[in-house]
Amino acid sequence: MLALAGCAHRAPPSADSDWKQARQAVVVVTPDWNANHGTLRTYERTDGAWREVGTAQPVTVGRSGSAWGLGLHPGGLPGPTKEEGDGRSPAGVFGIGEAFGYAEKASTSLPYAAMQASHYCMDVSGSPLYNRIVDADTVGADAVAGSTEPMRLDLRKPGDQRYRLGFVIEHNPQARPNAGSCIFAHLWKQPGEATAGCTAMADPTMDRLLAWLRPEQHPVFVLMPDAQYRSLRAEWKLPALDGQP
Repeated sequence: MLALAGCAHRAPPSADSDWKQARQAVVVVTPDWNANHGTLRTYERTDGAWREVGTAQPVTVGRSGSAWGLGLHPGGLPGPTKEEGDGRSPAGVFGIGEAFGYAEKASTSLPYAAMQASHYCMDVSGSPLYNRIVDADTVGADAVAGSTEPMRLDLRKPGDQRYRLGFVIEHNPQARPNAGSCIFAHLWKQPGEATAGCTAMADPTMDRLLAWLRPEQHPVFVLMPDAQYRSLRAEWKLPALDGQP
């Protein structure tokens, strides 16, 4: 079983307490809460200072935009809240979990799991396996009944390469019912096409991320609308964007 995140409930953190060890950050900023597209940038932190590495790239997010998710950041923030099936990508600061894909191996230092036809991500709220990638051959066919997230999309829709490569964005680690599940960074079906709540990108962008990310650097994934990012950046000790104070 590939766990999307740990099961333990955590106390609400303050400022950057839960990501102060992060030395790598993948940052996606969107125009506003309802935008289904954004810009991805990557940063490395040395001696307490963030510097941008690589070049900014376009990505797509949920078809309905974004909403505050459950991650490393404090809760209770003003704005929409992520719910199961709302078509929004979780906003906030999140750990980066395992990589996955169709091939047996991938060029990445992240833990990697090869997906088979029997792998599903459980998006059925109330299931004991909610927000987990599981193998039906291990947990049983009844346990994955109702899941709408088969991990081998290419075997159900010929040519669908969206999950050919990707990694887990650790939203809702406590598997809170109806709070949203199965949030990934993955390939886009075609440029500019929005997602059901994930972040999608071009193949070269994903290739670069997977080659660059290092678990020992405690990487984080950050997604927010521009206004919210601008407001919280200094307090949360996040990277400054071009032109931001």
